[in-house]
Amino acid sequence: ARNVAQADASLKAGKWQRSKYVGVSLVGKTIAIMGFGKVGSEVARRAKGLGMDVIAHDPYAPVDRARAIGVDLVSFDDAISTADFISLHMPLTPSTTKIFNDETFAKMTKGVRLINVARGGVVDEEALLRALDNGTVAQAALDVFFEEPPPKDSKLVHHENVTVTPHLGASTTEAQEGVALEIAEAVIGALKGELAATAVNAPMVSAEVLAELSPYVVLAEKLGRLAVQLVAGGSGIKAVKIVYSSARDPDDLDTRILRGMVTKGIVEPISSAFVNIVNADYVAKQRGLRIIEEQILLDGSPEAPINSIQVQLANVESKFAGALSDDGDIRVEGKVKDGTPHLTLVGPFSVDVSLEGNLLLCRQVDQPGIIGKVGLILGTMNLNVNFMSVGRIAPGKQAIMAIGIDEEPDKEALKLIGETPSVQEFVFLKL
Repeated sequence: ARNVAQADASLKAGKWQRSKYVGVSLVGKTIAIMGFGKVGSEVARRAKGLGMDVIAHDPYAPVDRARAIGVDLVSFDDAISTADFISLHMPLTPSTTKIFNDETFAKMTKGVRLINVARGGVVDEEALLRALDNGTVAQAALDVFFEEPPPKDSKLVHHENVTVTPHLGASTTEAQEGVALEIAEAVIGALKGELAATAVNAPMVSAEVLAELSPYVVLAEKLGRLAVQLVAGGSGIKAVKIVYSSARDPDDLDTRILRGMVTKGIVEPISSAFVNIVNADYVAKQRGLRIIEEQILLDGSPEAPINSIQVQLANVESKFAGALSDDGDIRVEGKVKDGTPHLTLVGPFSVDVSLEGNLLLCRQVDQPGIIGKVGLILGTMNLNVNFMSVGRIAPGKQAIMAIGIDEEPDKEALKLIGETPSVQEFVFLKL
């Protein structure tokens, strides 16, 4: 913006050219952050501090994270066509290779300034040279190149309106030491099965919060996986409601990772998509899945972040009628007990079963002998029961039996369970 590199070289060459190097102010200018991950969001914070209007484009970035620092997420075309400055922070993938080309440069505001500190391959360097020569791009600052080091006779490197550095983005003493420690700690944590605080483009949550939420992350995914298996034709799910009960103030409870894991649990069993905390919101949007979150504020000590998580699927048919609430939604709820996720509610029925291995749900008339008969079938078929719980509405009325089993029962075992007198329905669920 202020021609510092050119003015420095000019003065060292014995010249005094104040009028030649008149720059532009950043205050009130619009900067488009292309790639709103860890680095992009930090650049956005600093640009806000310089008085700039900040917009961003990233198909994987959560809207709430951008909104939290006063940034509007916009489409690719809207970003490049309205920005005075464009700062690149996107990875090099097949879809981003030479994404800045003659066609995209033609859509930009004349006199735009481009900063590439991402990967050289995202910019078509010949197209950038043409854009510089015709005035579409007033100036470019490049720390990365398609070929590194670039050819000594590169017209782009020697262009008077281009500032270049030899890929110095992370080249500080502190950064080199910090990244070495961070990588080592992240690898150790990942090998221990812990959540990674530095996952690329993941919701920005502190390591302390991640550690606290870790068992609830497992619970959230398993509740999603459980709920979708109760649907007759899971691909028809359009609306999901997640209800958190907690004694903490809503502003102190970051549920983005939990929402992502519920999405993962719902989507993966019924599609070929691989869902993680980075792309969960994007995958949900692509599938037309509307996710609503609600928090029920409880009285008491807020030591534990969450008391329970409930997942509701609306406007779907259930293969297990016992899982339907009075409102007709599939409803499952769970809690974390001693660090282990437990299923505590199915439809209107209270149960208490560890969410490990596999789960068999049976709805029956509440009468003596049913538990023994089903248990005998499982034992005869050499199926080990690791947990069992019964929930009922009232004595002698409807009841649900939730049985945790280590192995998957064969068709014969399921057939015998279904033929057991007073067993009205059953479903086998993989967790």
